[in-house]
Amino acid sequence: MRLSYLLLKLIPADYAYAHCDIPCGIYDPKAAQTAAKTILKMVQKIKELPTGGTPEEILQTRNSFVRMVLVKEEHGRICKNELSILWADYFKEEHLEKFPDLHTKFWKALKLVSKNKQAIDEELAQELIKSVDEIADIFHKTQAK
Repeated sequence: MRLSYLLLKLIPADYAYAHCDIPCGIYDPKAAQTAAKTILKMVQKIKELPTGGTPEEILQTRNSFVRMVLVKEEHGRICKNELSILWADYFKEEHLEKFPDLHTKFWKALKLVSKNKQAIDEELAQELIKSVDEIADIFHKTQAK
């Protein structure tokens, strides 16, 4: 046991964050929906930031702006990751037969995440929410017994 502890200290391992590929059967679009809503909220908050003020106020505004952009970026990553997991691991051939435009919906949603990361556009953020909600609706329809 001491040897393994020593090895971990000498050669630290990187953490890997991923949904299991067992498959575990635990899937839910909620995280993607929450991430999409967070992107919209950050866009709205960025647009509400003041444009002037004292040097101290301007500095505080810049700090808030950077933090909001970072949150928007991180939630874009979360949204894209969660959608990718659903697309690659959850949905099966039988779902495609029932929902033939499923691949197109995922492709569109993933492209919208990228566009939202590149822009500060409330309309794009609303479009992302709608797109993710459509996927969530299909997901829930596949869960119905």
